Amino acid sequence: MSKLRAIFALGMLLTAAGRSYAQMAPDNVGQPSNGMPAILQNVTFRPELNAQMPLDAALTDEAGKSVQLSQYFHQQKPVLLAFVYYGCPMLCTQLEQGVVGSLRMLSFNPGRDYEVVFVSFDHRDTPEMAAAKKNTAMDHFRRKETAAGWHFLTGSKESIAKITDAANFHFNFDGKNNLFAHASGIMLLTPGGRISRYFYGVEFPGRDLRLVDASQGKIGTPVDKMLLFCFQYDPSTARYSATILSVMRMLAAGTMAGLLLMILIYRKRDVRAARAKLTQQGAH
Repeated sequence: MSKLRAIFALGMLLTAAGRSYAQMAPDNVGQPSNGMPAILQNVTFRPELNAQMPLDAALTDEAGKSVQLSQYFHQQKPVLLAFVYYGCPMLCTQLEQGVVGSLRMLSFNPGRDYEVVFVSFDHRDTPEMAAAKKNTAMDHFRRKETAAGWHFLTGSKESIAKITDAANFHFNFDGKNNLFAHASGIMLLTPGGRISRYFYGVEFPGRDLRLVDASQGKIGTPVDKMLLFCFQYDPSTARYSATILSVMRMLAAGTMAGLLLMILIYRKRDVRAARAKLTQQGAH
């Protein structure tokens, strides 16, 4: 009897999971696809540890001056580098705030102990937009004296491609909505410009930011495999961003695991009860 109940419960669980997945898209837009939306295909961020960044890449800083990436790499100073675009209405701002919040918890100071570099991958972004982002970051960081260690850069298509390709950071542009589909994360670079560590997401615990390791040229390992994609849900096509899909899938998997655990617990309880009953009958 307990086996039948377990099988029935598992069947109900799988049915519920199938229904909830089907409800991810309205009935009038066709069958939901198991694949990723086209705009998110080939959107990746897979840095290769110890890979060399192109320090000769030509860029423009927030003051409108022509610079090279190499200017932010100094002896014994690690560099925190993040790809964003300054017109982003979504995760880029959260990423910037996450970086500021995490670094604010450290006693180390930008400029003196390390450098913070944001590179826009939208060639249309301007130094004025970069300067506005820096001002916001400085207001949140609350250490005005560290402003020289914060850099918000822009560049040409060619320069951007040179840097993003070196980091295996690939994005797509949606002309209809004037938005980029892209991943979210940061990299810690050694003073020589090699990738020491990288982190996915928008929040980064201060204890995990091994600035000292990076400053010594040590190469670490990835600590987080959660990749967040920056894109919107389009109600006309019922396509969700990969972030929402991932969260829903993880919640569904967690629910299934919880229900399966409950089934096992109830089954063990039934077995114990049956054994106790047999023991009592044997005693009589």
